[in-house]
Amino acid sequence: MHSFAKTYVFTPAFLAAALALGACSTNPGSGPLTDDVNNKIQTESAPAYELVPLNPATVKILHTHEPKGLAGVFTDRRPPASIVFGIGDVVSVTIFEAAAGGLFIPAEAGVRPGNYVTIPDQSVDNDGFITVPYAGQIKAAGRTAVEIQRSIIEKIGNRAIEPQAVVAMSSQRTQLISVLGEVNSPARYPASAAGAKDKVLDAITRAGGIKGQGFETWVMLERGGRRATVPFENLVMAPENNVYVRPDDSIYVYREQQKFMAFGASGQSGEFNFDAWRINLGEAVGKAGGLLDGQADPAAVYLYRREPRDVAAQLGIDVSKYTSETIPVIFNVNFRDPGGFFLATKVMMKNGDIIYVSNSRNVEVAKFLNYMRVIMATGSDAVNLSNDALIFRNNIKLAP
Repeated sequence: MHSFAKTYVFTPAFLAAALALGACSTNPGSGPLTDDVNNKIQTESAPAYELVPLNPATVKILHTHEPKGLAGVFTDRRPPASIVFGIGDVVSVTIFEAAAGGLFIPAEAGVRPGNYVTIPDQSVDNDGFITVPYAGQIKAAGRTAVEIQRSIIEKIGNRAIEPQAVVAMSSQRTQLISVLGEVNSPARYPASAAGAKDKVLDAITRAGGIKGQGFETWVMLERGGRRATVPFENLVMAPENNVYVRPDDSIYVYREQQKFMAFGASGQSGEFNFDAWRINLGEAVGKAGGLLDGQADPAAVYLYRREPRDVAAQLGIDVSKYTSETIPVIFNVNFRDPGGFFLATKVMMKNGDIIYVSNSRNVEVAKFLNYMRVIMATGSDAVNLSNDALIFRNNIKLAP
């Protein structure tokens, strides 16, 4: 072969060999390789993470430490205490005497049962008192109706004829409960008497119920500077979270679909709604289209999420090297193992979780071979071009 042709024959071969050395690292893909995840290969800018296999022990720990909702934050299970009067409440006072001619009932009124006088309604003043004729100032703020009645009787008992007092809340302006947000009739209503034992669902019912679907509705309870949030359906399915409401509680109802993301060799990649108040890992993989039969590595299905430090510690992670309150964890479930599907149904998804399915090693080999095929085809094209050029030049020389 002519030296010109030889040059173009060998050059593509050397070029192909050189490029092949880096083909594995430059193959196109939708995420990290299985070995990269398992060996914790990462760039300098990426956060450190922990790899935890899903097994019965791991699943048990995760199940034990699922969010406790309202019951986990507001642990007092006792019904609310009796309603007490507060500054600004409007109080009604009625005083009965056994006979006319006493302190409040004139003698000419005659003797009849039920002799009484009603004092004009009055608000509890800024010092917490109300005023009752002949009894003077009576402490009202922070006291129940029965306690106020006793104080009135004690002060007029030696002047009135067998007095009895009835104290009632004419207009309650303190100890209110607020329900706002995605409810049909946002309201701020007085806390019920202790006997009613209203709970969170009762309060939401007073506000006309929720506007949206239960699975996309969240309920946040704020009390005494503390907050807790649960899905609405959790209040129904887990009665322990339907706690008693107390005076000055605020209940905020809002709508937010829980979502997860799926990438890699799943049937579909993207963001998916739960469309339920809770789903498990198996259901989530199914919503994402399952695994691609000709591409996925069933043993390399990963769940990305952040776990609290106490949970991470129980999973056997050394949390001392992390400063954040949550630890990045990648859980690996092996769907090549028939039992892996059972494990996946025991792991509940959390809002914002990421599922990644890695490619099979055979897929990466196929990508490499295809890459080599393209390189060799490119080299062959160059050889053909050089030969065509050589033939063309020789033809020109042989032309008369």
